[in-house]
Amino acid sequence: MEMFFSFVVPVFNRPGEIRELMESLASQTYSAPFEVVIVEDGSSIPSDEVIQEFSDRLQVSYFKKKNTGPGDSRNYGMHRAQGEYFILVDSDCILPAGYLEQVARFLSQNPLDCFGGADDAHPSFNPMQQAISYTMTSMLTTGGIRGKARVAGKFQPRSFNMGISKAAFENSGGFGNIHPGEDPDLSLRLKKSGFSIGFIPGATVYHKRRINFRSFYRQVHKFGLTRPILNRWHPGSARITYWFPAFFLMGFIVAVLLPVFFKGPQAWALLILFGSYLSVVAVGAGLKSGSIKAALLAPLALLVQYGGYGLGFLKSAFLLTFSKKKPEVLMPGLFFKP
Repeated sequence: MEMFFSFVVPVFNRPGEIRELMESLASQTYSAPFEVVIVEDGSSIPSDEVIQEFSDRLQVSYFKKKNTGPGDSRNYGMHRAQGEYFILVDSDCILPAGYLEQVARFLSQNPLDCFGGADDAHPSFNPMQQAISYTMTSMLTTGGIRGKARVAGKFQPRSFNMGISKAAFENSGGFGNIHPGEDPDLSLRLKKSGFSIGFIPGATVYHKRRINFRSFYRQVHKFGLTRPILNRWHPGSARITYWFPAFFLMGFIVAVLLPVFFKGPQAWALLILFGSYLSVVAVGAGLKSGSIKAALLAPLALLVQYGGYGLGFLKSAFLLTFSKKKPEVLMPGLFFKP
């Protein structure tokens, strides 16, 4: 029987995470059949045993290939999937039981070629994950650009929670070899080609993200590096808000240095302003998570987020402005070779 929905999940050395995702997929309340396509992206720690555990509860196709990055692995899976819609989620996600039911109901009334939803922190996540989730999704920090209804008109689906029709995939060729940034690149290409893109309010996933500040910094630093590249590839897509982390970083450095070189209460004014903002973020994270530890970690997570992204953005913007070399030559670490 032809599947209408096919979940496509790239995996790299994460059998523990894929078990939680598979459990959430097996618990979906959606009554019609669907398939799950798992693509092992050159893992040295395979997920064979975990996949086998769910063979009697889910229709699973399991593939192994050399490491070519998540974008190419998603393309690999979509080429082999049976559905008319491919739903892309990361291995570190957990889906609410009604996720697929929400997607199907929305699409039956509002057909889309590409769609996505918000991400959130599950109550079971540890304080670090709660704090990072808050700083990545709050209106106070990112303005909700990663999936809130009020910015749905400018929404660019992210590959940890993204759906694409078979027709749109075949027309576009799927993801490029840049990573991260392969998802907004695909969204922008689809929009240029006239495909419909939308936000589904009820299609929320619980996204674990990074578990320590070091790996979180590396991740957001790469996000910052890729954004000027995407702005160059897609003229007209740039927004002043993409500069905000860089402005915040430079302003914060000035705020810290002012009391060192100048005396008087005026020298502390800017630092007090930044401190007040970070305090508001801490309160918001605490109220959202119900965790004091998450509240205390949220300001640190925000500094890591803005610092990592801001430095990456400034570096990339500088290199692209003053060098005639292509991004693939300037920043080869952002590009996988298929």
